Amino acid sequence: MGTITRHLLVTLLLVTIMYTGTFPSFQIVVSHNEKTVKFLGQNFKTWQQKMLFYLSMLNLAKFFKDDPPTVKEGEVDDVTAFTVVETWKHYNFLCQNYILNGLSDALYEVYSVKKTSKELWTSLDHKYKTEDVGAKKFLVTKFLNS
Repeated sequence: MGTITRHLLVTLLLVTIMYTGTFPSFQIVVSHNEKTVKFLGQNFKTWQQKMLFYLSMLNLAKFFKDDPPTVKEGEVDDVTAFTVVETWKHYNFLCQNYILNGLSDALYEVYSVKKTSKELWTSLDHKYKTEDVGAKKFLVTKFLNS
């Protein structure tokens, strides 16, 4: 194995640990047959918790919380900078598509335009948590007025 190849493997390993918080496993812990329930626009909090758990099992939950990495010129060599950015893009792509695949087809069409998993997660959170709060206030008011 050449020095450059060894350097790339070590860099990829370090970047993976840095951005996922775990040592990479070459065995997949979660079966890809295991699917989350599709979100149809109701019971958002339940769906969100199930999706959070699912993404946590895949070590991807970090990517809907963090912004893309910024590498300042001169901080690290070009290979490391490239690897950091590409690794983040790869894991963000996975996270974003797991979330999108957990949406109904109609919601998929609406939210597939989001650029990052963080933007997607934040948009869903803002839209549906607000609606959940409004629905609960309506039910409480209706109950109190009965």
